[in-house]
Amino acid sequence: MRAIGIILAGGNSKRMRELSDRRAIAAMPMAGNYRSVDFALSSMSNSHIQSVAVLIQYNSRSLHEHLSSSKWWDFGRKQGGMFVFTPTITAESSEWYRGTADALYQNLDFLKKSHEPYVVIAGGDCIYKMDFNKVLEYHVEKKADITVVCKDMSPEQDITRYGIVKVNENGRIIDFEQKPMVATSNTISCGIYVIRRRQLIELIERCAAEDRYDFVTDILVRYKNLKRIFAYKMEEYWSNMASVTDYYHTNMDFLKPDVRKYFFRDYPEVYTKVEDLPPAKYNPGAAVRNSLIASGCIINGQVENSILFKKVYVGNNCVIRNSIILNDVYIGDNTVIENCIVESKGTIRANTSHIGDKDEPEVIVEKSERFTL
Repeated sequence: MRAIGIILAGGNSKRMRELSDRRAIAAMPMAGNYRSVDFALSSMSNSHIQSVAVLIQYNSRSLHEHLSSSKWWDFGRKQGGMFVFTPTITAESSEWYRGTADALYQNLDFLKKSHEPYVVIAGGDCIYKMDFNKVLEYHVEKKADITVVCKDMSPEQDITRYGIVKVNENGRIIDFEQKPMVATSNTISCGIYVIRRRQLIELIERCAAEDRYDFVTDILVRYKNLKRIFAYKMEEYWSNMASVTDYYHTNMDFLKPDVRKYFFRDYPEVYTKVEDLPPAKYNPGAAVRNSLIASGCIINGQVENSILFKKVYVGNNCVIRNSIILNDVYIGDNTVIENCIVESKGTIRANTSHIGDKDEPEVIVEKSERFTL
């Protein structure tokens, strides 16, 4: 593909509450075995993008560990590869990334040293599969300056936390509002953009010269009437994780057979870093219904409509319903957990009960003596 990829994975969301205290949003565990950033990386790999940069900042250790080898996404090539960039103190700058445009500006050398004519920019906190070749074909066909991947949302959804776009009959974006108080359209920006590399360099340098730092506000919104900005509508599954509730419901979507088939059975695949763990073990008395159980788990109790990530231990007579249990959690005997998210590396004491609400799931963070000094 005649494009390089850039994944913006440095942000944080206070609406993720305790879940973002330990990790970047792009490193949030998904669907038992994956991380959020895997979906953008896999889409770029499957689209034959050979050179990808991941820009990280907040709680970067979690992402650094996950992205320690590029081979899992097939970026370990002589030509191209995967590059992980963090803010760096230089003679010219000692600032953190002040926004998405500033993050691009601080890594402008990556853009200037590349040879591909186009750039695909995506966030690391969205769940989807996409063939970027089709987006690029649309971009060239429309002779667009910038192409924004968009999606029509259902009327009952609250979309005021997204970028809202209005599109004319030719597909050109005629209005772009970032997180408006009242939505005037049901079409949102998915945070995926295609732009010519030289033009991106020019726009980013202009933003820096004017002390502007945000790609959406200072480029898309500001230039909406000056540049040919077009919308590419996607019909397939797409979800953004901006809050605990979003994260909970996105994971729960993977318990639906059609969503599971789309991501895990249908071509192309979604790739992730693989750990050498034994398969899940179900001891006598275990009962599991409509759940995803990752490798390394040991189940003694009842698990229903739930997702258990790697190395979870479920004690005797436990009942887990409609819940997400993150990596390396020990759940003591006779415990009831319902409509909850249990943070990783926790110990849930025996004979306890945690009941949350589906619309506002409880986040359980328990200090674990197993990991203290």
